[in-house]
Amino acid sequence: MNLQEQRALASLIRSQRWAALATQGPNGPEASWVAYAPEPSFEGFLLHVSTLAAHTRNLLADPRAGLGISAPEQTGEDPQTLARLTIQGTVTALAKDTEAYQEAVRLYQTWLPASAPRFEFSDFLLLRLTPLRVRFVGGFARAYTLDVTSLRAAAQRTN
Repeated sequence: MNLQEQRALASLIRSQRWAALATQGPNGPEASWVAYAPEPSFEGFLLHVSTLAAHTRNLLADPRAGLGISAPEQTGEDPQTLARLTIQGTVTALAKDTEAYQEAVRLYQTWLPASAPRFEFSDFLLLRLTPLRVRFVGGFARAYTLDVTSLRAAAQRTN
């Protein structure tokens, strides 16, 4: 993957805040939508979710997840040519009484300022999706599978 493709991948992650979330439900795969905040190094992706939501219960039962991010579709554009990626990984809940949680809250609220009031709700958890692999499609005939090291390199080279 060349530098131009790394920049496109990093730009896509950093330009969006809304993603499809794939989880394993009791009756099979389920998809929903969530806001996310990427850590600067792409070592983790933060999700602030309610325990009332099925996707959160699914993740607490089975921490494997996929996060799908796509460039926005333009009128008249072929959606199959859009840049997109899927991050496969596992989630962990961040304990509220830790410094890591406080830092994650700051990062999340900086990325998504309107989220601040929801941090007062007792049913919300802050989860961290740790990537295992990424599939990036930059457009027609431009598809790559990245490991965690390659994902971090893309984040560092494009910061």
